[in-house]
Amino acid sequence: MTKLLERAFEAARALPPEAQDEIARLMLHMAADGGEPEAIDPAHLPDVLASLARAKRREFATDAEVEAAFRRFEG
Repeated sequence: MTKLLERAFEAARALPPEAQDEIARLMLHMAADGGEPEAIDPAHLPDVLASLARAKRREFATDAEVEAAFRRFEG
């Protein structure tokens, strides 16, 4: 197992059981299909590429921005 995967498991252990199960389902899905990436809707491609470029520059949302985004989904 790689060090990165070990770190991911450590992080997942701190999550609630429901989140751990979702991660497990995603991992199993990726392992079953050979890890092939999902197709990106061409309409979303510019946003995906811009997000990947920001991630490469390590430009991530602050904790406050993440919290605000999640609050928009609360009922």
